[in-house]
Amino acid sequence: MKVQFKSEDGAATAEYVIATMAAVGFAGLLVIIMRSDEVRQILFDLVRSALTFNNPNGTATP
Repeated sequence: MKVQFKSEDGAATAEYVIATMAAVGFAGLLVIIMRSDEVRQILFDLVRSALTFNNPNGTATP
């Protein structure tokens, strides 16, 4: 008995579409989260602390 497979033309394109749609959904979720004042403040504080140099003598300089 001979087994015949269907053509897989377009399979890669479909995978790209699924991955793109997942990325768009994730980006939309990030936009919704970023509108929250609490999250925005947490991220701002995180960036500020990352950019602040802590002097070994104990004084912080921006």
